[in-house]
Amino acid sequence: MSGKPTIVLVHGFWGGAAHWGKTIVELSRKGYSDIKAVEVPLTSLADDAERTRKMIEQAPGPVLLVGHSYGGAVITAAGGHDKVVGLVYIAAFAPDTGESPGGITQEHLPVAAPNLAPDSDGYLWLKADKFHESFCQDLTADEGLVMGVTQKAPLASTFGDTISEPAWRSKPCWYQISSEDRMIAPENQQRMSARMNAKKVITLDASHASLASRPAEVAGLIDEAAKAVG
Repeated sequence: MSGKPTIVLVHGFWGGAAHWGKTIVELSRKGYSDIKAVEVPLTSLADDAERTRKMIEQAPGPVLLVGHSYGGAVITAAGGHDKVVGLVYIAAFAPDTGESPGGITQEHLPVAAPNLAPDSDGYLWLKADKFHESFCQDLTADEGLVMGVTQKAPLASTFGDTISEPAWRSKPCWYQISSEDRMIAPENQQRMSARMNAKKVITLDASHASLASRPAEVAGLIDEAAKAVG
């Protein structure tokens, strides 16, 4: 894949880097070997963006950043790095200056909002028995069970962290909308993708977990973006 960028994948709330598993396999089958999946701490937007920047720094050349869910806010914050040549949003937040994931969520509450539960330590969980129907209803019940049990909860305060300089205003962007998303309202995804002047927007009849339920199409969009910036 000479001339192709390093692909850096950033996960969102209630999951880890392994959520990208099926998409990674699809990208590998397309011939990509320089793929990195960041494990962000989900402790603050600043912490998560800094962890992503460190991964960007380790890349040998240009980087294509891909963010799922809250990972979209992370790539929006970290994507101003000189090595970053493009941004791909997968059912993701793409906040503008002064916006936060929590503020955007309040504009159109997602169907699964009642299934979120804070704990006494300040972390916000997606109720395990509601995970499948909320996050990944188009995966098998077994897959939903595993995702629910292994979920990585964010500090609830992270929802309120705002963006100062959105990278999508200065870098080429691509966006995938999930029309059956119960975690980020499709109306919010449509608004965010429309204002960023994306090179391409695709809509999949998928859950929030499109990176796992529709990996071929998600990898196809990433491949298209990689070829465009390569």
